[in-house]
Amino acid sequence: MRSVLPLLPCVCAALLSAETVAFRLDRAAEVVAELDMRSPGSDFAQPGREAAVARVRLEGRTPHYVTLFAGADVRTYRVFLGELPAGEHRLTVQRDPKWSAPGSGFELLAARIREYRPGDAYYAALAHAPVLFAREDAPARFSDVPLITYCEKLREGSADVLQYTVVFSNEDGGTSTRALMARWGRTVDIEFVYRVWPGPQGQPLRATIQTRNHREVEFDGVREGWHPLLYVITRNNMFAAEGPATIRYQLAPEVVDLAAASRELVLDEDPTLYRVAAQELQREGKLRPFGAVEGEKISDPRNYLHVEMKLENRNSAVAVLVRLEGEEIWRSSHLGRWDYAIARDGWARTTVELPPGSLAESIREIGFHCLAVPTRVNDKDLWPDGGHCRVLAVRRFFLLDAAYRPGNDAWRLPQGAEPLEIPSGQMRVFRR
Repeated sequence: MRSVLPLLPCVCAALLSAETVAFRLDRAAEVVAELDMRSPGSDFAQPGREAAVARVRLEGRTPHYVTLFAGADVRTYRVFLGELPAGEHRLTVQRDPKWSAPGSGFELLAARIREYRPGDAYYAALAHAPVLFAREDAPARFSDVPLITYCEKLREGSADVLQYTVVFSNEDGGTSTRALMARWGRTVDIEFVYRVWPGPQGQPLRATIQTRNHREVEFDGVREGWHPLLYVITRNNMFAAEGPATIRYQLAPEVVDLAAASRELVLDEDPTLYRVAAQELQREGKLRPFGAVEGEKISDPRNYLHVEMKLENRNSAVAVLVRLEGEEIWRSSHLGRWDYAIARDGWARTTVELPPGSLAESIREIGFHCLAVPTRVNDKDLWPDGGHCRVLAVRRFFLLDAAYRPGNDAWRLPQGAEPLEIPSGQMRVFRR
């Protein structure tokens, strides 16, 4: 679950005039600006009205940007300003005419400045947060927008590790839309981008990034303070230590604990992200009518049952099947394809497409199907004699409501049913 940030003193704006905030620091600190903004007239699904883009400039520093993806809704957009010295500072926030959609307005309703120093619980996560540069072709199309950054505090042996992940509104390349729903249970792109091993004084001793072909490589690029500069270089949002200086984002990270949940928990806690993802699919023509087969398109994301489970696979993959009241057919998460089933271990999500308007009460049976999967060796698939699936726990079943918010639990397994032991070729079924 998301951690609560410490309630450190807020440096109230001494001046909020139009879009300029003046503030004073008594001591040097890493600083976050919490900007309450909205974009009247915006609709992320409509070309020409996608969103306003705010230009955030601290006097004497390189400007960075915020895409107001929540549209007309008031949202607090949190950005980091970096390490600032003691003294007076001026922050200017304004609509950027070059990058904003023509039909999108801009309003800054309030600004709060928060300061963090060594010893504060949030300091390390903030001080190492990456600066992101958007892919060259993305900003003008409002495509693959970085929505949030989150940080996990991990341990590797005796060492502390900070791992940063970015949630993008979608991905233009890589996994197809329907494969995303089958294998990951969402259409946003959630990518690990940066991992850092802090030293005794907090300084980065070692760091890695995720680059082309999902390879993890050592980071050898430029930092501002401890903040690395990272550049999106592929259509599936992989990073490099150098690239074109496009729109620059400085998203203040949320600190999350995902030890007992999948990465998709961050979406549940910020349902606006589900809506924005669906709007981008609509604008990019990636939606189809229910029941139709049109390439890699999916139907309205609100038609899908979401299932979260913790898995252990041995030469295997898991698919979820659902039968509704009054039907004699089973609807599957993997669409009959073994490569759309979930072959990884740990917490994972998948979805099953249901008829529009389906209610939780209409679900009569749920099955967990275990499939054998091949191992790729020298460009050939080597099939095992069999496999074995363990469903260690099932955390949630839910549908999205009309506003794209996760609903209440649609189903629960009988107490004591987990873990499920399923040999490949078999399915465990539960009835309401």
